[in-house]
Amino acid sequence: MNKNEFIDRVSDMAGINKAEATRAVDAVFDAITEALRRGDDVRLVGFGTFSAAKRAAREGRNPRTGETIQIPASIQPKFSAGKGLKDALN
Repeated sequence: MNKNEFIDRVSDMAGINKAEATRAVDAVFDAITEALRRGDDVRLVGFGTFSAAKRAAREGRNPRTGETIQIPASIQPKFSAGKGLKDALN
């Protein structure tokens, strides 16, 4: 499911038009992104937790040449599924 299909589904399930659904979906994504940018976790009980994890700088290898390269430190988004989501899938 891509973003447009997701918006269509939200629109149908919530009984709102696509423009409102688009604004709602974008607002949720923006709120999660902003919270992670500030260093906060986003815990949605029964669904899961979004968090940001710091990765230290490290050495890697270019797979084509075998040359050693420096990989800079970065912050990576993480998602951990909650019990409700896991139970819904199993």
